[in-house]
Amino acid sequence: MLRHYESLGLVRPTGRTGSGYREYSSENIRRIFHIESLRSLGLSLRDVGRALDDPGFAPAELVDDLIRQTRDRIAAETELLTRLQRIDAAEPAGWEDVLQVVALLQALGSKNAGARQRAALAAVEDVPVPVEALVEAVLSEPDPNVAGALRWALARTGEDGLALLAEGLGSPVAEVRKRAVQSIAEMPGGAATALLRKALTNPDAVVRGYAALALGGRGVADAVPTLIDMIVEERNDVDAADALGTLASDPALADRIAAGLVDRLSGDAVGTPARRRLTQALADIPGALTARALEDLSHDADRAIALTASYLLKLRDARPDQTFGP
Repeated sequence: MLRHYESLGLVRPTGRTGSGYREYSSENIRRIFHIESLRSLGLSLRDVGRALDDPGFAPAELVDDLIRQTRDRIAAETELLTRLQRIDAAEPAGWEDVLQVVALLQALGSKNAGARQRAALAAVEDVPVPVEALVEAVLSEPDPNVAGALRWALARTGEDGLALLAEGLGSPVAEVRKRAVQSIAEMPGGAATALLRKALTNPDAVVRGYAALALGGRGVADAVPTLIDMIVEERNDVDAADALGTLASDPALADRIAAGLVDRLSGDAVGTPARRRLTQALADIPGALTARALEDLSHDADRAIALTASYLLKLRDARPDQTFGP
């Protein structure tokens, strides 16, 4: 090392002993320590020489450049570590398996939507891919067709990805939260249902809405208040009304849903457009409570509401054993 420093002119011995060994003064030794200190920061030997010998050489620009280079290197190493961990999680039996997993991971990150979609389908049918890679892909996928394929693939991996998707629900990025709840909604099982129940209290109205629609399809009564809110606020109100109709097929829930709709209809804070949507939502709710509410609404001051309620009553009278859409 010292011979290399000497060849570059970084340090020179003050002399040699009688047996030919180099001698260094205390000043030279301090310079050697300075060289090593600067090298520990990532400086090249050329930059070390400039730093020690050029009075006009300012450190600020070079240090900023070193910070950028170090961050880039850390990012690259982190990406490599993640890729290796995912290959390890796939438990490859041989190098052929390793190459297939690498190719699949590269395809999931392709700029071509078709390639990403084929990779999502292959993740289930051909090559085992780590759940972490599927979750990362589905949370960042902007193309709706590719996202659907990724959710399909993820749903077939079991419940392993739920913890990562739960983290996605708390993302500061609205699109990531939306993709996370959509993915959870397509996953079967009690753990996914429990996570959707928890999502009903999420601060994001979009997350609450997707959770409520999914829970409605699963027959979970907890979704009723959120579904009614969606009708009032005109957020996927048609889908919310359909979900309420599905839930109302359970006689134990029909009156509860009707009571919730009637309560919102009578609220002073609900405007006319919302009252019309609430009236239409009663169409698929069976029971005497709904019939009484429609009778009252058939005399409503708003003509559209009165006509809608009267029409629904006629349909119920014609086919009392069934419910009808508006």
